[in-house]
Amino acid sequence: MSTPESQRRHVSSDTTAGDNSHTGKPRQSSPVNTICIAPSVMCADLCNLEADIRELDISGISMLHFDLMDAHFVPNMPIGLALIQQIRQKTDLDFDIHLMVEDNDFFVAEAAKIGVQQIAIHAESATHLDRTLTLIKEHGIKAGVALNPATPLFALDYVLDRLDFVLIMTVNPGYAGQKLVPATLRKISDCKRYLKQQNIDIPIEVDGNVSFENIPKMVAEGADILVGGTSSVFHKSGTRAENIQQIHQAISLGMEQRGD
Repeated sequence: MSTPESQRRHVSSDTTAGDNSHTGKPRQSSPVNTICIAPSVMCADLCNLEADIRELDISGISMLHFDLMDAHFVPNMPIGLALIQQIRQKTDLDFDIHLMVEDNDFFVAEAAKIGVQQIAIHAESATHLDRTLTLIKEHGIKAGVALNPATPLFALDYVLDRLDFVLIMTVNPGYAGQKLVPATLRKISDCKRYLKQQNIDIPIEVDGNVSFENIPKMVAEGADILVGGTSSVFHKSGTRAENIQQIHQAISLGMEQRGD
């Protein structure tokens, strides 16, 4: 099947200056890191969301993260499909969808209609994990598996050939503003080692209390995609652009400790 152009774009973690087709303003140059920053839209100012998106769009990031919940798999439902569809019309940034739902196949099909670049489904909620990952890839979308803090890495054993990335939850899913589950820092490094042992080179995404303080440790352990929420991108201490620059500084500290 043909793949829409918005779905074929490679998710780049490097940021460079360039024009923004929706704002008409040049994007700001950001420090070049091999780490991708993915602001979590559920943590944005939902009453002024378009302004938030435009500010992020010109700040040098390449991807937005959407937590799509159904109030069943997790007891929350902050944003829905209609909102994501409207945001798609406002920005060319890549869309990273994190499904926290029971009916994964339904939401995969609906997200594909919107035009998203990657989707992660939970190993804990997928009845037929391999089948759903295959469905994602048939739509020309990158496929990932999300693991709750207590879920072991061997849940990935028989779907590794389907994966384009792994999402490690560093808090229990459902809510913003939670404290880091301490064992998940070790889980990031365990995942990196696990993938290397399987000769698989795919990025590790981390989601949950990705704070200015925790980012250096997460990056040092092997995180490649950082889902930034209330403790970093949307921290009240600075503007979106100022916070993203502070994230880049934290990433640099982590890269100095990283043993790739």
